This record gives sequence, C-alpha cells and structure tokens, in this order.
Amino acid sequence: MKVVVLGSGIIGTSSAWWLRQDGHEVTVIDRCAGPARETSFANGGQISVSYAEPWANPHAPWRLLQWMMRDDSPLLFRPQADWRQWQWGLSFLRECLPSRLAPNIRAMVAMAEYSRRTLHGMRESLGIQYDQLQRGILTFYRRQSEFETAQRAASLMRDMGVDRRIVSAEEAVAIEPALAPSRHRIVGGDYTADDESGDVHQFTTQLAQRAESAGVDFRFDTRVTRLLAEGGRVWAAEVIEPDGRYTRVLGDAFVVAMGAFSPDVLRPLGVPCPVYPAKGYSATFRILDPARAPEVSLTDSSRKVVVSRLGDRLRLAGTAELSGYSRALNTVRCEALASIAAELFPEGVVDLTTPNYWSGLRPSTPSSVPLVGRSRIGNLFLNTGHGTLGWTMGAGSGRVIADIVAGRRPEPDFPFIGY
Repeated sequence: MKVVVLGSGIIGTSSAWWLRQDGHEVTVIDRCAGPARETSFANGGQISVSYAEPWANPHAPWRLLQWMMRDDSPLLFRPQADWRQWQWGLSFLRECLPSRLAPNIRAMVAMAEYSRRTLHGMRESLGIQYDQLQRGILTFYRRQSEFETAQRAASLMRDMGVDRRIVSAEEAVAIEPALAPSRHRIVGGDYTADDESGDVHQFTTQLAQRAESAGVDFRFDTRVTRLLAEGGRVWAAEVIEPDGRYTRVLGDAFVVAMGAFSPDVLRPLGVPCPVYPAKGYSATFRILDPARAPEVSLTDSSRKVVVSRLGDRLRLAGTAELSGYSRALNTVRCEALASIAAELFPEGVVDLTTPNYWSGLRPSTPSSVPLVGRSRIGNLFLNTGHGTLGWTMGAGSGRVIADIVAGRRPEPDFPFIGY
C-alpha cells in the first residue's frame, strides 16, 4: 500500500520506519524544514517507563487550584475563550476519579515497556547513537508528604512488575553523588535502574536518515490543510507545497501523527481526538565540570522538573502550561529553570550564563493514555496524544501502528482504538 504519514516527530518518523519495514510505500509530510523540529526537538530526554503515570489523579484538582495563579507553578492553567480547552478540562476531571488511576497507569506502562524494548532493538540493529545513558532515573522529594504519596505510587508500579525502589536521602546521594550539595533539601527518593535517557532529536534525525535510505519519501516545508474523504475512506491529503502551490497527496492509508495539531485535520471528518497542547519548557546548559555533573537522570518531584545529561550538555525540562497553542517563552518560567539549575549544582558545574531556552507543545489527552489505532474511517489511523511520554513510547508506538495497518494484533496489552 501507499501510506501517508502526517508528522515527522519521534512518533511519525518511527511509524514511517516500521511501515517501510513492512514493505509499504511511505510518504511523510511535515510543515517544518526537517524531522523532530517541534515537540521532539528539546524535551527532557528521559525514557521513563517506571514513571509512566497520568497527570490526572485524585490529588490533581486541588493542586491545580493551588497553582492556578502562579506563573512559576509546575502546572499552569490559564483559562481561554476556547471550548476545546474547557472540554478537555472537564474530561481531565473525570479521569481524576480514583477508579481511573490504575487502568490508565496499566495502559501507559504496557506501551512504555514495549517501546523501550523496541528502542533497544533499533539501537542495536541500526547503530544509532544519541547521547544515551543507561544509568536509571532517580526521583527525589523535598517534602515528607510527597515522599509518602510517592511510596504508594511506587507500590502500585511494583504490583505491575516495575522495579521502582524506595531509597533514603543518603542512598539517593550515593546513587548520584552530584546531589551531595543538595542533601539537606532531600527527604527521600525512588530509583529505577532500568530507565534511561538520551537526545530524542538526535535519535529521530538519524532514524529519518535511515528511513529515507530505505525508500521513505520525506516532504518537508509542506503544510497539511485537510484530509479529503469520500465513500467512508480518505483518499488524499491536501497540502501547501514549499512554493505556495496547493496539491494533493494520494494514499491508500493515512496515519495522523501531528501531535497537538492532530485535531485540526480530524475534526472536520468527525473523528474524535481529545488532544490539547500542554506547553513544556527546557533549558540546556553547557557542562563545565564533567566530574561533578550528574550521569543518572534526575526528577525533582516538587518542582516537576527533570534533569538529563546529554553528552557535554545538561538539560532541565518540565512544567506544563495549558494556555493554548502559543510557543512564546514565558520569562518567569524560563528563569525558574535556571534558578533550579543554580540551586542543585554548585558554581562551575554548568555554564549558567548562556542557557538555551525552548518550549514545545506536548499533545496531551485527559487520561495521559495516547490515541493509537484505527479510526472510525477504515483507512485512517491515529498515533498521537503521547503527552510527556512521546520519547518513552515513540519507538513502540510506531511499531504497533504498522501492525495495526497490516491487520496484525499488536503485542502490548493496551486499549487500542478500533479494537
């Protein structure tokens, strides 16, 4: 078949790779000048299977109220005159019911574990290097109440077969000595040795090169305006070419992997897509003293910020801003990341004078469970809504969508659309 993939982030590029491995003729369309130029460009770098937890939980509504008016809060909600935001918010509140937590975690962990195994196989077979470190992820807590709540979450993860180990503050510093100057701020932590980190932009760019060599046609600087359907099937994507001309890209099957912009092409067809952007920020610093910089990927639970070492760079990323589709940088939120870097790491570890700030629109569903599978239109497939876990779930999500297009039942125990 001829399969058209919309989007060339980690999800779209992985989908294209696995579809091509199945022998399909694959075309990828993206409005950017190259792969992984938007949400997959500068995220936190964590491949965090053991922390595949939804934002929606019984404690979330109260925390949102507390954070609502703070520009530096971990999760910022700015009400907009946008019915999509309010509809998403109401669905999010439903997902906060206690009965929804365990099923959502189970689905997320299943996809994340499968994706990590898939990534390992791809790394070995393709020889892709992306500043990866397999040193685990250490989450540390600044408040005793958060630490106790985390122990309950860790227990639930262990019941699902995830080795998430509770550690004392002393053990946390022993696991990552770079935290020693911050020992007085830490009450405890948890550690997962199997988790890892790496640069998603490097991986996706190299995978796109391998895919192109294998015959995938990438069409960059090309904007999708709509999908054309007739007789219960999509037959073309209408696009604007780099020179401004409107043309149509024909196909036998279409995969929508456009992140937060997926609803724009699905809504006119009557295909549900409860995805809304949660803007995340990152700050990347040059490492000055490699011996004192962390190698274990870190999560500061109180600040909702992750820290990953990517070669000679240290990246801090996090926060979420539910405020529409603008990627404009909020100075307060950028400076908050720099302040955390200065607080955690002594002078001379990283260059705090010239941070590279970035923001990206995470495509988030109310449940944090992505939308993967066949839509109500038979030849139209969804691979979107991965939120903060696009890197964690990217390789596996691409592989399962190729299975679904081929009519095979995917391996993970996951609530696939259309099954």
